[in-house]
Amino acid sequence: MNLMKAAAFLKLLLGHKRYVILSHVRPDGDAVGSQLALGLFLKKRGKDVLMIASDPVPFNLQWLVKPYEVQVFDGSIEQRERITEADAIVVVDTNTANRLGNLALLVEQSSATRYLIDHHPDAETWFDYAYVRESAAATGELIYELLAAYDLDVIDRAIAQALYVAIMTDTGSFQYNSVTPQVHRIVADLLERGKFNPAPIHDAVFNTRTLNGLRLLGMALETITLLCQGKLAYMYVSRAMMDQSGASQEDIEGFTTYVLAVQGVRAGLLFQETARGVKVSFRSKGDLAINEWARQLGGGGHRNAAGAFIKKPLQEAIEETLRLAPDYLPFCKDKEEKQQTSHQLSHADTLLLTAFKEATNQGMNP
Repeated sequence: MNLMKAAAFLKLLLGHKRYVILSHVRPDGDAVGSQLALGLFLKKRGKDVLMIASDPVPFNLQWLVKPYEVQVFDGSIEQRERITEADAIVVVDTNTANRLGNLALLVEQSSATRYLIDHHPDAETWFDYAYVRESAAATGELIYELLAAYDLDVIDRAIAQALYVAIMTDTGSFQYNSVTPQVHRIVADLLERGKFNPAPIHDAVFNTRTLNGLRLLGMALETITLLCQGKLAYMYVSRAMMDQSGASQEDIEGFTTYVLAVQGVRAGLLFQETARGVKVSFRSKGDLAINEWARQLGGGGHRNAAGAFIKKPLQEAIEETLRLAPDYLPFCKDKEEKQQTSHQLSHADTLLLTAFKEATNQGMNP
């Protein structure tokens, strides 16, 4: 923890009166928790703070923000004025304009000083000041460091819970490689200062799903397909499955966990069909990096968790992504590999796997 660097950044950050705190579209636990913790801290300092997002907070995190004023952007004159008149705009847990959704244009037009607090790689250059460390397990860890540079006694129950949610969710309940002894020390301090029981938080965040969401999960699990000697798995969610189940976008949160949970799988993909194209979520275990694979498709992210968006139909997006697998997964380069699936292959899947094997063979025999 570099307290000198944190203190220098915090001194600049605290030099304003009116703040807007933003995070990325489809906010997750780290985005919501980091935004809330920073906002509550600034309000304690007597600052005028607007916490706003392009998309609603997921249902499993609404309990966290319900007591506080966290707004969803609705295009109102009042919200627009507060954003354009802010002295400082703070972006947490994302470092690109396109991830701000409908708020991006207002941020671009604002004359406010722009701050970034984030742990993702490849930040865009339009920020005036940045507190960034890619090795951080979560943006919530960086917020804690800033509060440590100020005075840890400022952490009350609400801030402690928000930071706990941020770190817990972005580490997969403390199971990822990004978890360090320092992360556990931070979490222990949050539990002591906040005096809360973590069990109900885990239950609310991870064990609460809508009935429609469970229906969708069941459909998605039926699509799981294993490739590359069972070390690569993918599943998909089509628009037809969404309509049939009645599930919402936020119900898909956490589906990648099931792909990666299959015995023997080291890399997992989730393809989600939308009206504009296909969102691809990449996940991997251990030292297997998949962010360059995502970057090749126009996306990016962390070593073990990344994403991309492909403006093509679902089957074409799956095929395009899998065609690149041998370039980034060493276990997909065996031209004699036997493909394995978790269900009986449809004609479309057979064609897809055939194309994938041909692409693999071509990669081995130029």
